[in-house]
Amino acid sequence: MKRRDFMKLAGGTTLAQLFGEIADASESGEIDIRAMFESNREDALKLTEDVIQKCVLDKIVPPEPPLRQMWVRPGGPYYKGQWIWDTMFVLDLLSILPGKKKLIRDIFQNYWDFQDRWNAEQPDYARDMITVAIKTEPQEVRQFSQIPILAWGVERVYRRNGDKDLLKQCLGRLERFHEWFWRERDVTNVGLVAVGSYSGKIQHARWETFDYECNMDGLKLTPHPTRKGKNEGAWYGDICVTGNTSYLVLAERSLVRLAKIMGDSEMAARRRPRIEKAVEAMRTHMWDEKAGTFLSVKRDTMEKIPVATISSWMPLTAGVPTKAMARRMAGVLSSPAWQTPLPVPTVDSTDKRWKSKSFWRGDVWPPTNYQISSGLADYGHRDLAADIADKTVANAIKNGISEHYDSVSGKPLGVKDYCMSSTLVMMMLDGLTQEYTLKCRDSKQFDRP
Repeated sequence: MKRRDFMKLAGGTTLAQLFGEIADASESGEIDIRAMFESNREDALKLTEDVIQKCVLDKIVPPEPPLRQMWVRPGGPYYKGQWIWDTMFVLDLLSILPGKKKLIRDIFQNYWDFQDRWNAEQPDYARDMITVAIKTEPQEVRQFSQIPILAWGVERVYRRNGDKDLLKQCLGRLERFHEWFWRERDVTNVGLVAVGSYSGKIQHARWETFDYECNMDGLKLTPHPTRKGKNEGAWYGDICVTGNTSYLVLAERSLVRLAKIMGDSEMAARRRPRIEKAVEAMRTHMWDEKAGTFLSVKRDTMEKIPVATISSWMPLTAGVPTKAMARRMAGVLSSPAWQTPLPVPTVDSTDKRWKSKSFWRGDVWPPTNYQISSGLADYGHRDLAADIADKTVANAIKNGISEHYDSVSGKPLGVKDYCMSSTLVMMMLDGLTQEYTLKCRDSKQFDRP
């Protein structure tokens, strides 16, 4: 199914209906993953089988305090908790499998349980945050959030399995989370969000987005520019980042569509002005015609930070650029600066800080390539989208499933079989690839007694 067609299934036919309501199948028993799909290539089918088993099913683990429900562990010895960004890609693929509706609701419930625990101890301004990762005990509670795509994740699941109980569970919580994000990250009320952390640690603030991006090298944390309450700290970043602002716009668009599906026109009406304000602010303050992309800016002066990074391309995914801007962006993405042997590097390869295997400073990640390709395809640049997606899939087939990759050699970096590499299958399933085709078979093959 093509991604555009997939995204048009608003409140009508869902993938669950197309597959004969396989989402109502039994939770028990083995799932024949290979039998669920058909492809033009054996290696693509093998990759799909491996990704769903190793990056999705193997990452779902039993409750462990403070997580009261089944949860998603990303992989590797360090990642002991349920993240925001990482988990949404896992749930997107999990929702295709039979009998996973309740499991998915339980995994989302971990976020709302955290929200309640957090709210019981925090002042009004901090309430409704969801942490970057709900860490297992005895690790400390993280005092910052992460790329805000929870609403996007809920929408993706709903489009696949049609679970309205999930929407009932999540909509109100999501709106509260969005309001926290605007309140505590758009502190100058211009429509652009920065990063921050109630711990007051700069690296914690960077961890709210793409960790070590070059555009945040000069980041500083300041007190709130207007609020002068007791026990306030230097918690607010002075750089508005293109990535998180884009993701919040993306999530707001999802929230509007989901509110409409549930008949909540008032919620939809509340969210639209947020979207319009942010899109206008990004086009006005972050767009740079010479760079041909969006650049992060200083919070208090709107001065652009003169380096294009991976987050510069996230506005494509959120539908922020005009058609002319998107055309310019596609041209820049086609240039040698971004067309490393394995595109797309996490910083312009002509920047002196670029290194082909450096963490968010020259490497390549499947989830960002997936989202860049999705955005390009939505704007009609399907050949470029396919080139990026096909090269990403081909590299994983050759070098294995990994967290990220060297942008020159394509060699795997980080954690093997990391959960976010589930996006390798999403590229094919959303119709972004051309060399590799993948689709779900007729649902009758998955009927269960």
